[in-house]
Amino acid sequence: MNFMKIPTFNDIKIAHSRIKNSINHTPIMSSSYINSITNSKIYFKCENFQKIGAFKYRGATNSVLSLTDEEAFSGVATHSSGNHAQALALAALKRNIKAYIVMPNNAPSVKINAVKDYGAEIIFCEPTLAERESTLNRIVKETNAKFIHPFKHFEVIAGQGTVALEIFEEIDNLDLIVAPVGGGGLISGTTIATLHLSPRTKILAAEPEGADDAFRSFYGDKLVPSLTPDTICDGLLTSLGEINFQIIKKSVSEIFTANDFEIIEAMKIVWERMKIIIEPSSAVSLAIILKNKDYFKNQKIAIILSGGNVDLNKLPW
Repeated sequence: MNFMKIPTFNDIKIAHSRIKNSINHTPIMSSSYINSITNSKIYFKCENFQKIGAFKYRGATNSVLSLTDEEAFSGVATHSSGNHAQALALAALKRNIKAYIVMPNNAPSVKINAVKDYGAEIIFCEPTLAERESTLNRIVKETNAKFIHPFKHFEVIAGQGTVALEIFEEIDNLDLIVAPVGGGGLISGTTIATLHLSPRTKILAAEPEGADDAFRSFYGDKLVPSLTPDTICDGLLTSLGEINFQIIKKSVSEIFTANDFEIIEAMKIVWERMKIIIEPSSAVSLAIILKNKDYFKNQKIAIILSGGNVDLNKLPW
């Protein structure tokens, strides 16, 4: 597998055929209340209903199912603060292979417990990128497991692109598609699929102000690492990947940010009005629309709700 090769739309179609019987085909929902307060027409692709509660299961499943028997023999490994960890653990369990997951010691307990429940071996490290990568490198060397990167990975990006593919199978003539950005796997796959299926649709990324490395990289035209992120969006703490930045720079129209208070308010609206649970990282996309209503008014918009894994003992309100 070539980690730096960019998938094509055909790769996304192949990924969808490969994983469609293993994933949930998540619903697209709307809210008349949210449409009224934004003066727009918004369609929510609810990946909070995906297996493990997040879109990450698509990319992880595509990656695991792409391995030959010889490649899969020694298992798979990754570093992740939560959703990719759960996704890879379950995908490995379904294929009956070993999964080694390096997690920061401050990862949410709900995500740690889920990874354990899926039978993966967890190796804890200090919550820095350097520690995550050095610990992961040691595990790979000791076990010969295949490293499945959370976002800088060909099959992961292709798998995440299946979210947008499903959106455009149900909805046409979209003006905008909005997705959160952390490492960039979801927005990269979304971009590739959207450019092929609906070239007129503008692609926007949403990011928390406290972890705005993609925003600064995009508008500064130079990759900026996320050194000291500070946000409730635990799924968006990681630095944007190099290959993901190249995809975003070429095809994403704009990146907007919202602060944690604005993200919490958006999260509350979805919980209260749509009666569904989303995590803060999901709410950032709606938050940027509520914050910039004039920009988004009278538009037909798809929002990818990326996940719904919340520690109910530590709600942000």
